[in-house]
Amino acid sequence: MVRLANDFLIGEKSEFFGPAVQPDISYDTTPSIEMSNGVQMPLLGLGTTHSGGYYHDSVVYAIRDCKYRMIDTAKRYGVERELGIAIKMSGVPREQLFLNSKLWPVDFGSSVYDACLKSCQRLGTDYLDLYMTHFPEVPSWFVDPKETKEETWRQMERLYDDGIIRSIGVSNYTKKDLEELLDFCSVKPHVNQFEFHPCYNPAELVEFCYDEDIVFMGYCPLAKGRILDEEVVKAVAQKHNKTPAQVCIRYSIQNEVPAIPKSRQKSRIWENCQVFDFHLDNDDMHALKKLNSLQRKIISTDGLEEKLFLPDGYKLKGQVFGVPQVS
Repeated sequence: MVRLANDFLIGEKSEFFGPAVQPDISYDTTPSIEMSNGVQMPLLGLGTTHSGGYYHDSVVYAIRDCKYRMIDTAKRYGVERELGIAIKMSGVPREQLFLNSKLWPVDFGSSVYDACLKSCQRLGTDYLDLYMTHFPEVPSWFVDPKETKEETWRQMERLYDDGIIRSIGVSNYTKKDLEELLDFCSVKPHVNQFEFHPCYNPAELVEFCYDEDIVFMGYCPLAKGRILDEEVVKAVAQKHNKTPAQVCIRYSIQNEVPAIPKSRQKSRIWENCQVFDFHLDNDDMHALKKLNSLQRKIISTDGLEEKLFLPDGYKLKGQVFGVPQVS
């Protein structure tokens, strides 16, 4: 088995925990996975979607006290500026953090480079560890969707070549979307971020990413709490004296899928990071894997075109709490 210096159990060799996970890392106690370009990504991060509001003290607590070292955000979430303040308040050096953001489709094409620089400015950093295209869909006002996709990716590659981003990725890309991108890209995406939890495990897409040396990264590891009452999840949690949420996050990690749970409550944020001191055995993993038959996908991309012009962070609904006034 692999252990960290603090003797936290990370995992045992099994069919569900392979050698790609790297224990020798620089993110405090958080284990990481190595991307194809050699950059290490923490296996656990903090999600910051605009659903449910933004609670500044909880974010600072996550970074400073719970040692979350990956922060996942997007221009669309409308909280990049607030996160930049939280990072500074945490006192954690920038180089000890893995910071992600995403490109919204309205900024495809010639606007990519500038959009990334503006995200960096709002976040108070001069580089990102990972920058992703948020969706593969091209807005209808672009005359040639294929040409727009190619120009967008060329601009992403330029950001990577210029050192503004340490790794380059995509989000919500299906196998078909990835195959199209791989036909014209010079630099393969290092990451594909997609929904992943016991009730939604897109195995074919995960396998395709693995074969192409693309890290499959999972959002919604708790399915927004909608699967925590499943009897199988509760039984596994009871067996290990853990919570259902911890079991779901651990399920992602043992599948080598970096997880980015979100919570506004400090107690939940602490709970969600206590996932490296136990191991799900093969019986547990097989039992949880069977839940995939339910195919309970949480995030829908239907009607995306209609939402493109809604303001960034529109789901916050004014719920932004505790952010200090700074000049």
